[in-house]
Amino acid sequence: MKKKVLLVDDEPDILELIGYNLQMEGYEVHTALNGQAGIDLAREVNPDLIILDVMMPEMDGMEVCSIIRADDNLKDTTIAFLTARNEDYSQVAGLEAGGDDYIAKPVKPKVLMSRVKALLRRSNRTESKPHQNERFGVSIDRKRFSVIYNGQELTLPKKEFELLNLLWSEPGRVFTRENILSEVWGNDVVVGDRTIDVHIRKLRSKLGEDLFVTVKGVGYKFGS
Repeated sequence: MKKKVLLVDDEPDILELIGYNLQMEGYEVHTALNGQAGIDLAREVNPDLIILDVMMPEMDGMEVCSIIRADDNLKDTTIAFLTARNEDYSQVAGLEAGGDDYIAKPVKPKVLMSRVKALLRRSNRTESKPHQNERFGVSIDRKRFSVIYNGQELTLPKKEFELLNLLWSEPGRVFTRENILSEVWGNDVVVGDRTIDVHIRKLRSKLGEDLFVTVKGVGYKFGS
């Protein structure tokens, strides 16, 4: 069955370009030109992913996201904000509003497809293990962007949070460096292996050395 993607943007050219590329990749695409139309369409088609423009007239993306998150049938839908690089947009504000990620525009089609696939894979992992909320003393709430470790709530920077969530999602699985770079940083950002090591070191300092296992020459895993 095709994955359904809903695009909400007040620029028809953006909808046409992104919609075309998503259709070419085999997704079922729905589009809306304003926030209210996006909400109505989301309730109608129940999409797997919503790509939501931040700056729209009458109702901006933040408000649309909050309304969708309040709907019991849509509260777990993956939402990515679409924002121009020069917009006054806080990533933290977007995540607090209920967004799962953000995509900066203009975005290259190959980069966009990579981000969409990563978001949908992340969603599949979350849906497949809905009852496993605590692993090795660590609980993660993506909607609140929070981590509970041994009963204490921690606030992590975005990339540390995403790295922890990736490893935590499948305890014991070895994630290669390529996996981590693609899932956490995306193909539109050039970072080196040392970046991963630094973030792992920071997570170890906050959650303990034993939770993160180095598999030499390959990558990292969470747990024993």
